[in-house]
Amino acid sequence: MIPFSPPRIDDKIINEVVDTLRSGWITTGPKTKLFEKKLTNYCSNKATVAVNSATAGLELVLRWFGVGEGDEVIVPAYTYCATANVVLHCGAKPVLVDVNKDDFCISLQQIEKAITSRTKVIIAVDIGGFPCDYDEINNIVSSKRHLFVPKTDEQKKLGRILVLSDAAHSLGARYKGKKTGCLCDVTVFSFHAIKNLTTAEGGAIALNLPEPFNNDELYYYFSTIALHGQTKDAFTKLQKGSWRYDVIDAGYKANMTDILASIGLVEIDRYDNDTLVKRKKIFNSYKKALENYSWAELPIYETETRKSSYHVFLLRIKNINEQQRDKIIQNIFNKDVSVNVHFQPLPMLTAYKKRGYSITDFPVSYDNYSREISLPVFYDLTDEMINIVIDAVIKSVNEVINV
Repeated sequence: MIPFSPPRIDDKIINEVVDTLRSGWITTGPKTKLFEKKLTNYCSNKATVAVNSATAGLELVLRWFGVGEGDEVIVPAYTYCATANVVLHCGAKPVLVDVNKDDFCISLQQIEKAITSRTKVIIAVDIGGFPCDYDEINNIVSSKRHLFVPKTDEQKKLGRILVLSDAAHSLGARYKGKKTGCLCDVTVFSFHAIKNLTTAEGGAIALNLPEPFNNDELYYYFSTIALHGQTKDAFTKLQKGSWRYDVIDAGYKANMTDILASIGLVEIDRYDNDTLVKRKKIFNSYKKALENYSWAELPIYETETRKSSYHVFLLRIKNINEQQRDKIIQNIFNKDVSVNVHFQPLPMLTAYKKRGYSITDFPVSYDNYSREISLPVFYDLTDEMINIVIDAVIKSVNEVINV
């Protein structure tokens, strides 16, 4: 069976993890701090806080901005549940909007229609690693300043809707020559096991807020609030005479550890010149093999202004329904190839259906989902395996649509 997306675990990563284990320091410490600095340098944002998941990072940002009961947060209907779950955790309402038919990104027109005086945040999601049109989202937010009703000091200081990027898929993606992480106010990355760059579990908050915010001060705040609100982490407390600390607020347990960061340190040093090169090669191989089939609708992953991180190859099959798509997937699995679907739109999930959301209100999201099959993309996928995947897909599609 060809797997879908196993992590890359080689001797370099194993040796770095062993080095951490032997160092005597395995929780948040020097390697976590070094990983944060490397991420900041890589993305060209202003400061970065490593956390234990992208989900935690998103929620910490919403809570810092004062999002709560009575507030609205605009979220694409086509995303993983974590993007909207964190809004519910804060007591606010996720306002779901449809996505673009061509690139799966949040619809600019639907954003404009959804903004009200209750809107506090827009969460844009880079599905598959392809970045949203951030300049246009930022322009919409600027044009709607007159509708913004701030409730907290942070909201008053910003004076507009916060633009928060869910870039769980898109580390290393580029928009108009800039990397994700510096394209809007705050960006949150995921380093889960299946991501391009993994730390086994983990995430990061990339801060890029405008003046008068001090991003270095915010780095300290988020580092503190991610560790129960404690003003010193365990490594700092162990310095001579440095045992005393304070707790500034009832924080959370969301810190990254040095064991996890050690994996990330290896990964980020080879990310651009190795990982992304291999993933792009896989994308190009699929494109070359499938582009001449009339039934194949290939994902957009490079344009003049936007370049993907090549995270998920979002193949769609033309002129089929959801049941036919499911049959194609089963046939592919029967040929010992693992595929997936990214994602079931939120209104199709029980948690959101019972809150009154209906998939009939999001026709583009449903159409994209109903015809989508995600093909395997991972570093150790060989040319032979790629050919097996392609053959399995072509045969399985023909078995269904020619019936």
